[in-house]
Amino acid sequence: MTSAPEAPTTHELGQIKAVCLDFDDTLLDSGRAARHSLRELVGSDRAWPVWQRTTDQHYARYVTNEVDFDAMCVERTQAFFAAFGEKLDTAEAARRETLRMAAMQRAWALYDDAWPCLDWLRASGLRLAVITNAPSAYQRKKIAAVGLADAFDELIISAEIGVAKPDPRIFRTACDALGLRPGEVAHVGDKLDIDALGAARAGLHGIWLNRGGNQDPAANVPTITGLHQLPELLVADLPAVPAPAQPPRRAVELVGR
Repeated sequence: MTSAPEAPTTHELGQIKAVCLDFDDTLLDSGRAARHSLRELVGSDRAWPVWQRTTDQHYARYVTNEVDFDAMCVERTQAFFAAFGEKLDTAEAARRETLRMAAMQRAWALYDDAWPCLDWLRASGLRLAVITNAPSAYQRKKIAAVGLADAFDELIISAEIGVAKPDPRIFRTACDALGLRPGEVAHVGDKLDIDALGAARAGLHGIWLNRGGNQDPAANVPTITGLHQLPELLVADLPAVPAPAQPPRRAVELVGR
């Protein structure tokens, strides 16, 4: 049994000058793309829960620098097929992973609420950054592929700085890059402990993007179920954020939903 996460630092609200966002499963619908790639590889997605568990186990090893990204992908594929009694050598696992990765990249797409939210944040005068646990070249390729290469003031990628969320240093690196104090920055992400509570422990305003609407007693941070709720949260609870005089059309549609 794990202990409850530390309570986040309490801030005086109304000082937000920048918003950082996680990328995968926050802006990019990575789960849908990964599920599509599994169907392409094995013909169905009935084994999706096994793939998710295997990914969680192996990606954690990558994030803690126990294995590099390419080796992790191959080992994950071997472990997945081993769960169904098929033993793959390294070459065959790499071949299947190449096929799966190509299918996933073809399916990369943003959530419908991503662009409207980013439009609103930018029109409101807020600076924007991404904080992501990922390999450098792969993540930059992914961000560019969905049209976001120029959408952010800063990209903070774990592989480039040597630490990963929820380590406070990655959040503070983002604040330093933005030229702001932690209390002037909010961070939004889909992982409660890694994103929202991790940011809060580093002194930022942590916001949990709980797309599934799951209940968690440890969620003692502001929580939204979609990025369409972020503008209202920032305006209502962080009143120093200025409303844009003429919000872009997509932002108007978003807030009006």
